[in-house]
Formats: sequence, structure tokens, C-alpha cells
Amino acid sequence: MEQIPPLQVIARIRSDFPTKFGIPRQSGIVSQLRASVVFEPAFRNPDALRGLEDFSHIWLIWEFSESVRTQWSPTVRPPRLGGNARMGVFATRSPFRPNPLGLSCVRLEAICQDPDLGHILIVSGADLMDGTPIFDIKPYIPYADCHPEASGGFASVPAGACLSVDCPPDLLEAVPAASREALLGVLAQDPRPAYQHKPGRVYGLDFAGCNVRFTVDEDRLTVTEIRPL
Repeated sequence: MEQIPPLQVIARIRSDFPTKFGIPRQSGIVSQLRASVVFEPAFRNPDALRGLEDFSHIWLIWEFSESVRTQWSPTVRPPRLGGNARMGVFATRSPFRPNPLGLSCVRLEAICQDPDLGHILIVSGADLMDGTPIFDIKPYIPYADCHPEASGGFASVPAGACLSVDCPPDLLEAVPAASREALLGVLAQDPRPAYQHKPGRVYGLDFAGCNVRFTVDEDRLTVTEIRPL
């Protein structure tokens, strides 16, 4: 039997999400989100990035590291359908797959040099949890990767309308200044699980070193507390 070489982790993402809860359901939805791609020591060769600065977007191929399972199911319950309908796993982007691989298109904002970590990619719009292992990076090529005429099946339009976010300024000050707009963008996308919309329930989102408590009443999200983790 042919031996398939194991995938190597070439980098890890550094983002404001310490847990899965609240991460946007697709990349690019919250453009204000900033993250860093930090390469593993064996891959901190600047020659590997030569020419990448000429591309505006890149593909990240990564692992659903918190969803690795020994068995897989041919059908899953997409949150987009309320968790009540089953679809074929290959017709979804569910993390519960035969191989737990994720694919995200992000904007390449900058390539920076760190004295200890080497060259770091600064990206926006990433939908990855902090520490997520990355297996590969490829440039986004518009003429080949963009298909405006494509059909999107049950996910052909964005999931629902954005919420109106009410966050008192004095609470928002507890969040690092560089992450405040991103937090508001994440909250506006309704971070609650699709199957948990209980009126009056208080939800907690860990983001940028803070725990953000909020409630949702119809189309309005109200932040009730923000405290350091």
C-alpha cells in the first residue's frame, strides 16, 4: 500500500478567539478581524514568501484541531439549517469530516519582520481560533478562484440579517482599542449557535483577552458586561 506522508504544520494562527464560540461562520464576513500567521521554526525562511507581497488575498489550509474524531459520518447537521436537517458532509463546510481540513480566504494586509519569530503574515477576515495549525498557504488568483456565476446551494446567501449592537462606550473601553471594531462586527453577525435562541439568556464570548456577556432580543444584541479573562 502506498505510504502517504503526514502533513506538516507550517504555521499557526494568532487571533483574538481563544475558543470556538463566536468565530464567524465563514472567512471574510468580519473584515475588521486581524490575525497573524506565525511560521514554525523550520519554515521561517523568507525565501518561501518571495513574491507573496504582490497578492492581495491568500488561501489558508488548516486543521479543525478542536474537532478531530476517530470516526466520521456521511451526513451532518449544518447550523445554517438550524441543526435539524441532515446534509451530505461533502455538501457542507462542517468541521466533522473524514479529514478535518478547513479552507479560508483572507486578505493579506502586510508581511512583517519580528526579531524572534521571523516573517509574520498579517491577515484580515480570518475565521480561525487562536493556535490553529496551518498546513499550507496559497495565493488567491482572481481569474481562477472567482466564479460570480456559481450557485451556492443551501448557503447561497448570507445567514440572516445583522443584529443591531448596543454596547455602552464605558464597557467597550475594556477591550483593546485595536480589537473594538472587530468585536462589534463579530457581535453583529449573531455569534449564538443557530439552535440556541432563548430570549433573556445571557451568553458569554471570549475575545481579545476579555469575556463579553450579552443578551439578544429579536434583532438587537445588548452587551451587559465586559471583564478581563
